[in-house]
Amino acid sequence: MKALTWQARRTVTVEDVPDPAIEQPTDAIVKISSTAICGSDLHLYELFGPFIDAGDILGHEPMGVVVEVGSAVTQLAVGDRVVVPFNIACGHCFMCRRGLQSQCETTQVREYGSGAALFGYTKLYGQVPGGQAEYLRVPLADYNHVRIGDELPDDRYLFLSDILPTAWQGVEYAHVPDGGTLAVMGLGPVGQFVARVGVHRGYRVLAVDPVAERREMAERHGALTFDLTDTVVEELRDLTEGRGADAVVDAVGLEAHGDSAVEFAQRAIGLLPDAVARTLMDKAGMDRLAAVYASIDVVRRGGTVSLSGVYAGDADILPMKTLFDRQISLRMGQCNVKRWVDALLPLVEDPRDPLGVMDLATHHAPLSDAPQLYETFQKKADGCIKVVLQP
Repeated sequence: MKALTWQARRTVTVEDVPDPAIEQPTDAIVKISSTAICGSDLHLYELFGPFIDAGDILGHEPMGVVVEVGSAVTQLAVGDRVVVPFNIACGHCFMCRRGLQSQCETTQVREYGSGAALFGYTKLYGQVPGGQAEYLRVPLADYNHVRIGDELPDDRYLFLSDILPTAWQGVEYAHVPDGGTLAVMGLGPVGQFVARVGVHRGYRVLAVDPVAERREMAERHGALTFDLTDTVVEELRDLTEGRGADAVVDAVGLEAHGDSAVEFAQRAIGLLPDAVARTLMDKAGMDRLAAVYASIDVVRRGGTVSLSGVYAGDADILPMKTLFDRQISLRMGQCNVKRWVDALLPLVEDPRDPLGVMDLATHHAPLSDAPQLYETFQKKADGCIKVVLQP
């Protein structure tokens, strides 16, 4: 089959690789109809080479049709159309029963002290072949699927694999009061959905991003947007009686604008031998925290900062005095996809499309175009906000 593979920093290629096969009786094989490039895929493209091997198959936002099932699979049949959540969970362990599927005790990657295994996402999360490919092996398939109908197009459902539940969880974790103000830092794909979920819930949404096309998209869905300037924190405070927003969702993550020194360190670590780089990346303060700091500045006293963007350093410096003095709550974590699907499925199937799932993908292309589109997406060129690939 054809698959998008990581080869080196900023180098991904489409290669012929062996078709996946049933390895455990609980597996299923899905023929992929659509698969997306996620913002967190760009972290692999740029930074996480020390945890990836050349030839690893990327991608964790897939959907398609079941073409084979293992002998122990009882909830799926050949021909079923499914979305595949990005985290791999068992559905019955202590964590899964509590809606913490991203911490699944059956698939935790204990070698690295990480949570549940993920598709297409480095040794840190199990090095499981990903879904930017023609076919995908789905472990524990009875649980790791969302069965859908055949009537609606892929774009209605595809984002249930990751970014829509991630945004929903980010807003849930933000604990915005009824009629309150939600600020959103970053208007990439997750930030777009965070803003729309906030508007859908009746919040006043103030959103910040340096890219005009991203601000324009968010404005179409009811957000009030702002450029990323030196005065944006003051602008947002002025609109909230000087207090700040009730809650802020940081949808940016570790590669935020605004810290050239850490950006240099991130790139330098990527040039070191893998064994050395893995240790530094695991233990260093390697995240660009500009979005976190801005979120802390923007939120009101007693408010909540919810982190949806990916962070990776274990020695990052946070302003603990400020957090304590202003009684700010922090919520964060990898999305628990299956926890939120029941609430989201009716919204994506609603003919009115209240969350605008049909107004997110800016680029549809064959899998063969993936290498160029990784570069386009990273550079935020050509109005690129979300890429959907058809293998």
